[in-house]
Amino acid sequence: MRPGPAAGEAALDPAESAQRLAPWLGREARAGVVLAVSGGPDSTALMGCAASLPPAVPVLVATVDHGLRPESAAEADGVARAAQAHGLPHRRIAWLGDKPRTGLQAAARAARYRLLVDLAREVGAGAILTAHTLDDQAETVLMRLCAGSGPAGLGGIDPVRDLGGIALVRPFLDIPKARLVATCAARGWAFATDPGNRDPRFARARLRRVMPLLAAEGLTPARLGRLAERTRRNEAALAAAADAALRDLTRPPALPSAVALDAPGLAALPQAVALRVTVRAIAAAAGAGAPAVRLERLEAALLGRLLPAAAEGRALRLTLGGALITVSQGLLTLRAEPPRRR
Repeated sequence: MRPGPAAGEAALDPAESAQRLAPWLGREARAGVVLAVSGGPDSTALMGCAASLPPAVPVLVATVDHGLRPESAAEADGVARAAQAHGLPHRRIAWLGDKPRTGLQAAARAARYRLLVDLAREVGAGAILTAHTLDDQAETVLMRLCAGSGPAGLGGIDPVRDLGGIALVRPFLDIPKARLVATCAARGWAFATDPGNRDPRFARARLRRVMPLLAAEGLTPARLGRLAERTRRNEAALAAAADAALRDLTRPPALPSAVALDAPGLAALPQAVALRVTVRAIAAAAGAGAPAVRLERLEAALLGRLLPAAAEGRALRLTLGGALITVSQGLLTLRAEPPRRR
């Protein structure tokens, strides 16, 4: 479709878009990039701005065809034509195989990033750029709030995230979607619309319908974005404190492949730090593939049983997150949970 004007929002000017993209596409960039472009207004603006820079490193436009709608192949072809008009190469990658009946959007998102990372490694790119906006950030924070997420979840979408050595970058994360729509209108860049964005079967689409009501009460996307930024900042500080405490409290274990901590020292920490130290110790003891533990269960076990026993010097034995945890003689010892008998 042809973009229409976005009332009240200014288009990105070339200087602003260049400033946002230069660290990854400019002269200081160290490797090529993959641009994730679906054909919607956000990613169409990302592709056009990247081409206008112009990029100083190799750029590959990639469209993931999830095969969930009959129009998806044609939309990928439209992105290929737009990329060609910008002088950029394009690759269409398909999500093959059976699709789940539940959790479809989460599965599609996981598949998309897996395919993009594989492509980046294939072509030697160092970064994947997506066009997530402030609107996406606000919706993500609300969704996680509704799901009962802890502080880490309320940090929302990371501006830069490591995916196995590939940087996942969101250069437009702090600006409203309407500005990218306005940019497409100003530059004459046509884009497609995904009807799934309005499908009430999906939680994100339902939240979009109530966002104007929340904004009228003061809970605007900008404020939700600031909440996410502040939460990420606080989480980074707590993570650093937990890493330092884990180093200080680690003791030689009596069993091989076990993790041992000074139990009274752990109990003396602020609870937020003690939780994170114990989570790190559980992950180290349980190993890869251990089951994830919901925050509510983790808090109940650690705050209600484990830390009080460590503080009082009481013996305790429990399993959590694939780890067998014991408190005895001033030590908290964790090792992989043994296989259960049939």
